[in-house]
Amino acid sequence: MVIKQFVYLVALAREQHFGRAAQSAHVSQPTLSAAIRNLEEEFGVPIVERGHKFNGLTREGLVVLEHARRVLADCASMRQELDQMGKGLTGRLRLGVVPTALPVVSHLTGPFCARYPDVTLTIMSMTSSDIIRGLEDFELEAALTYLDNEALPAVRSKPVYVEEYVFLTPRPGPYAALDSISWSQAAEASLCLLTPDMQNRRVIDGIFRSVGKEPKPVVETNSIFNLCSHPASGPWSSIVPRPLLHFFGIPQRTIAVPLIEPDASRTIGLIMSSQDPPSPLALSFFNLVQPIDPAQVLNPPTQFTSAASAK
Repeated sequence: MVIKQFVYLVALAREQHFGRAAQSAHVSQPTLSAAIRNLEEEFGVPIVERGHKFNGLTREGLVVLEHARRVLADCASMRQELDQMGKGLTGRLRLGVVPTALPVVSHLTGPFCARYPDVTLTIMSMTSSDIIRGLEDFELEAALTYLDNEALPAVRSKPVYVEEYVFLTPRPGPYAALDSISWSQAAEASLCLLTPDMQNRRVIDGIFRSVGKEPKPVVETNSIFNLCSHPASGPWSSIVPRPLLHFFGIPQRTIAVPLIEPDASRTIGLIMSSQDPPSPLALSFFNLVQPIDPAQVLNPPTQFTSAASAK
């Protein structure tokens, strides 16, 4: 059995197409197909559903795939550990990040890159569910996501910062004169919110449910840029994590009104696989990351405008 056969199987599972899998693995399609057949002969089970095109993996194939991913992750960790013993930490750290946490990422990766200059990084904006799949499939070393809203699988975790929320609304507008707004009041506004596949949206929906409300957003988006820009150009209001406005600034012709009743927040934290032994890249990043205050590290800091100071 050759490790590369596992590489080809993982590529096939990822691409769901023989040709694309071969291209991503930098081999010809006949080479990849022959490697899969060799695996089937080695284990004596069918791995791929037979047909004129890729129709998925068999039940046995899914078992082989799970172990193949684990073997390849262990091989990568071994290489990292051996490199670390000789020339220091090297390799590529793959980091998944929920979109609302993107503004703070460089304040975590900056110190890491200064400490380990031979490591390269791939940072991907991902939903929290895709992050969990990425960790389970060994396609990510670590991730920045919510710690206290939805159940997490067995992972190592540490809190990084607290995400708070404000009501971003047009000025002038029906809410612009308020010094604060309750979640119940906000539910009645013409809202622009993230799409339901984003955990931030599920956080917001959960807070609304806690006060007996169910918002009916007029605009839904998977872009944090749209979340911030829509109140500046139309009749919509958004519920925005405060760190986004510390990073982007409050858009012109809008005002950020504090949300109250309840005073709600969620914890954003770093997670990595609980596998043992851990990936040297993941563990080094995990150990180096420290809690931050977005209001202090994001530059320039935003002065949040109250209705009183706007008059």
